[in-house]
Amino acid sequence: METSIPGSMAHMQTDPHAQFLDIVLGNENIRTLTDRLAELELPDAYLAAGCLCQTVWNNVSGFPPDYGIIDYDVLYCDLDDLSWEGEDRTIRRCAAAFAELGVNVEVRNQARVHLWYPAKFGVPHQPLHSTKEGIDSFLHCCTALGLRKTPEGYDVYAPFGFVDVFRMVVRPNYSYGLPGWYEEKASRWKRTWPGVVVEPWCAPGPQ
Repeated sequence: METSIPGSMAHMQTDPHAQFLDIVLGNENIRTLTDRLAELELPDAYLAAGCLCQTVWNNVSGFPPDYGIIDYDVLYCDLDDLSWEGEDRTIRRCAAAFAELGVNVEVRNQARVHLWYPAKFGVPHQPLHSTKEGIDSFLHCCTALGLRKTPEGYDVYAPFGFVDVFRMVVRPNYSYGLPGWYEEKASRWKRTWPGVVVEPWCAPGPQ
């Protein structure tokens, strides 16, 4: 699911996409990161994952917009450079661009995920050809979100929609069989946001 909403019109919308956009842009870190990310012109770049979902949880829970957010994930997909050196150069560019915000920004080239994923998680990962494919494979459906600023407004990518996000429901995406990692992160979120409802991992990963 993807939509493009002009920034100046977002507040006039009543659909879930616009509500989501209004809420996440109320987090000044997200607003600034998307502005500067657009200026960097990284290939296929999105602000993604927990920072977006958790900003909504904060809104629902009555917490400050940036409460409990450990990091902000910047994902891009450079298929022409799979080297660590290339990714490191991009990480350094982003660090300079975002330094004054004082938040932890994690930058990852999605085209390289399959190179390091097995060593970190013990299971193989299919090569990714776009940032959307990376978001599609997130273990927690509620964090499968991407946001980027464009000349037309904002693009929101939400392959699983917004129902779980607004209801604070964490459920597994079985793209990769990592129940331990799923439960560990979900448990931490539950401690930070008591209103979160965690659905158990109840199906095997791919055979």
